Amino acid sequence: MQFIPINRPLIIGNEKKYLLDCINSGYISSVGKYVKKFEDKFAKYIGKKYAVSVSNGTTALQIAMDALELKRNSEVIMPAFTIISCIYPAIRNKLKPILVDSDIKNWNLDIDLLKKKITPKTKCIIAPHIYGLPVDMSPLMKIAKEKKIYVIEDTAEAIGLDYNGKKCGSFGDLSTFSFYANKHITTGEGGMILTDNLKLAEKCKSLRNIYFNDVRRFKHFELGWNSRFTNLQAAVGLAQLEKIKYFVSIKRKIGALYQKNIVSNKNFNKPQTIFKNSKNIYWVYGIVLKNKFKNKLQFIKKKLHKNNIETRDFFYPLHKQPILNKLGLFKNERYPNAEYISKNGFYIPSGLGMTKKEQLNVIKVINKVLEN
Repeated sequence: MQFIPINRPLIIGNEKKYLLDCINSGYISSVGKYVKKFEDKFAKYIGKKYAVSVSNGTTALQIAMDALELKRNSEVIMPAFTIISCIYPAIRNKLKPILVDSDIKNWNLDIDLLKKKITPKTKCIIAPHIYGLPVDMSPLMKIAKEKKIYVIEDTAEAIGLDYNGKKCGSFGDLSTFSFYANKHITTGEGGMILTDNLKLAEKCKSLRNIYFNDVRRFKHFELGWNSRFTNLQAAVGLAQLEKIKYFVSIKRKIGALYQKNIVSNKNFNKPQTIFKNSKNIYWVYGIVLKNKFKNKLQFIKKKLHKNNIETRDFFYPLHKQPILNKLGLFKNERYPNAEYISKNGFYIPSGLGMTKKEQLNVIKVINKVLEN
């Protein structure tokens, strides 16, 4: 059996046409019609007024946090179970990160536990939608509004996902996105910040562009980042966005085929199919081991690898990250759900470019390896 990768993107629309047009125009850097077109259409699709394209999803989080201009030592709440990118902006802005454990079933931050972590110093919540299901945004936004807390909604893994009839990414004061090759739409690398606040949007635009100004370009009054998005990337992004409904349908078909054909038993959990009224978008298809397979993650992964099936571990919990412990953070803190999910969770191939034949081969091997 040929090697089956975790992800293979799908390039089937107007990407080549728009790229050629972009190249012929001579505008291949951060100036050109495709940047504005992609920003406008992406903002409209999600349901926000203003869009600021940036170089990647990590940069999007950093610039979004910078734009809030929070006072030093302000508290920023985020889940312990998430990618390390979420904590970078807090550290670099000399803020205090506060962690919350996750729901063991849907892997997103637990709202009830979040409530207990809020103090008068809490000024921001970073809410990443994990692996294809949404954070419970209604109670989160209600709390944030009551307490006057900013929300950065990290939607890198949930492009196209609905929650209560609205797109994920439409709820936060700022929302961030990634267009890395494994996302529902890709520009190779790239990211986006959305907001309904014009002042924050203008701040983000300045921050991504080294704070150049119109009066004297190379005279700087603020520090920023060189995080611009190119016209070439935007050309690809626009073509990908035109196919978003189709891409979402493919992801859900992949998830449904796994759900139906991977034989359940007491030794592992499949992903939750629906959270409240949101259908899983299956950014990845995750499996969490338990009972006789508990703490045997690497053993299981090696068996799959021998059968040419690529797998990937779940996120490593923030409170156990060596570099963060080295910085003196989270000493003696425990988040049992995050630890369990991380230690026993992995995901299998589910990229948009995966063929049905490849998926059926994965199912055949998975059923053999995980048989009761």
